[in-house]
Amino acid sequence: MIDTHAHLSKRFCDVFEIPKIDGVILAASNTEESEENVKLAKENEGRLWAAVGIHPQQTDPKNKLSIDEQLNLLDNLVENNQKWVKAIGECGLDYSPVLDDERERPKKEQEILFRGQVALSIKHKLPIIVHSRKTLEEIIEILKSYEEKTKGVVHCYTGGKKRIKNVLELGENWYFGIDGNLTYEEGLSEVIKLIPRDRLILETDSPFLTPVPYRGKTNKPEYVKYIYEKLAEIWEMSLEETEKIVDRNARKLFAI
Repeated sequence: MIDTHAHLSKRFCDVFEIPKIDGVILAASNTEESEENVKLAKENEGRLWAAVGIHPQQTDPKNKLSIDEQLNLLDNLVENNQKWVKAIGECGLDYSPVLDDERERPKKEQEILFRGQVALSIKHKLPIIVHSRKTLEEIIEILKSYEEKTKGVVHCYTGGKKRIKNVLELGENWYFGIDGNLTYEEGLSEVIKLIPRDRLILETDSPFLTPVPYRGKTNKPEYVKYIYEKLAEIWEMSLEETEKIVDRNARKLFAI
């Protein structure tokens, strides 16, 4: 089993523990977390892989670097750590209220930052981990504006049935990331049935979005198994066969 989106940096984990599953993609929300993800990937080779990226809302309000300086830092981080960096993100657009420890970025600044990271993904031939909160249609339009082919995953897909087609039209290398809310949102179960099985990957978004039976508690990568189990139930397939399909998708997208 592979958790394709977890936050295990110091900002979210008081004590780091090696996840007891086949692998984890470490998502980043700022440059410091990106550097930490690379360090964790190096220390846990073959089990953890790094994504480097900058969240649309500023999760490090004390960071005074310009957008260009931060993008250059990410560029160098990828260039010097190609063995361990497997994605750019999470990045995208977010028009919802910020958390207490975040600073709201203006919409134009968010778009500049997102486009800069799309450019990095194209340059380094890496998938993008897309964060879209109330912004999926805008993000799809931005991605369609590039002549070069992009690839990636719509993290924590909440676009409903009507936007599945729009994501699929981005190309054969775009995937839907499904999280722990699948275990308690009946509507999402119906959406899942319309997503091609070879275009779906699973993620915990640890420490958030904890699945049943641990809903309300801190999430961890190991809990991805409950999402696999729920998906197997929806697909009316054995857990073993479900795991084989989903893990193949994850390994193809992230080249792990």
